[in-house]
Amino acid sequence: MESSERPAFATRAVVAASARYGDVRAIAPPIYLSTTFERDAAGEYSGGFEYARESNPNRAALEAALAALEGGVEAAAFASGSAATMSVFQALRPGDHALVADDAYWGVRVMPDEVFVPWGLALSYVDCTDPAAVAAAVRPATRLLFIETPSNPMIRITDIAAVAAIAHEARALLVCDNTAATPAFQQPLALGADLVVHATTKALSGNHDAMGGAVVTARADDLWQRIRLQQRVCGAVASPFAAWLTLRGIGSLVQRVRWQNESALAVARFLAAQPAVREVLHPGLETHPQHALAARQMSGIGGLFSVRLRGGREAALALAAQVRRFRRGTSFGGVESLIEHRASVEAPTSPTPDDLLRLAIGLEDPADLIDDLKQALAADLGAGAR
Repeated sequence: MESSERPAFATRAVVAASARYGDVRAIAPPIYLSTTFERDAAGEYSGGFEYARESNPNRAALEAALAALEGGVEAAAFASGSAATMSVFQALRPGDHALVADDAYWGVRVMPDEVFVPWGLALSYVDCTDPAAVAAAVRPATRLLFIETPSNPMIRITDIAAVAAIAHEARALLVCDNTAATPAFQQPLALGADLVVHATTKALSGNHDAMGGAVVTARADDLWQRIRLQQRVCGAVASPFAAWLTLRGIGSLVQRVRWQNESALAVARFLAAQPAVREVLHPGLETHPQHALAARQMSGIGGLFSVRLRGGREAALALAAQVRRFRRGTSFGGVESLIEHRASVEAPTSPTPDDLLRLAIGLEDPADLIDDLKQALAADLGAGAR
């Protein structure tokens, strides 16, 4: 007899990642590489698919899974997280005003500055961790508020429900980048967000081998129809193989991010006790200024956090150079642990502190990661670290 209760999130993730097209007896879904599909004799597409830019069975399955896990009505899968974010801004009109979190991912800030402001979008940056500042920045033409929580790489937390109320009072939409938290740890739509954005390249695919992005909506409204139109006619869509790989990753999402969450907290606690460390930016630590908000809004933090070194840029670069188990690379959410000096990756005008290293914890044993950092910290990190 089936239970009348809703299955747990881990169960729903496995179900969402299961086969949806082709032979329903297949445990693993097939990959549909065809770019085109055959019409019926009468000219119809009774199979539901016409051309790969319009839709594809693997992409449709991924979109259905993402909508289900975020509690949305529909999702649209794109070629990258940047393409997904672009579709949201591009769905606005010249003269509209958008508010963007001042500590959002660097690429998200470059995009409106260099592309959409010259096109006619009005834009303001605001500290979205301060609801009063958000309310003060709203204009009559404000149509969208874009937040990222936890932010990357400063790992600050925005009160989603509070800023959603401000946005809705202004008849604007709230967009939340949920890449770092994942739907396993945070449900922005349930807290009042209208759209959720993901770089599925990260924890959703989980293996550093499939680039993609997605937008999930709470309602199939006019803005959503414009986003869907852009997906179909502009063509920045997820490939069948990338969609297949990402869907495969979703099946193990909960187990992976739970391990990464616990490991990251253990590594963060170790680093917080080191003399060379100025500050650990991890909301799971009681010392984080938004620890209580994170505990209320999230069921876990995930594997991403940052650390600042007392010796400044020199010490941060030296530490990154000394690690042996961590890999020096961009991205997060995969099985390998990564470490990165973010200011070197971003532009000279980036507000990211020079003394900051971003750590992305993978699936290694946390004791081995701590040993690696311990030996790296034992090296000479510069006079400022002593």
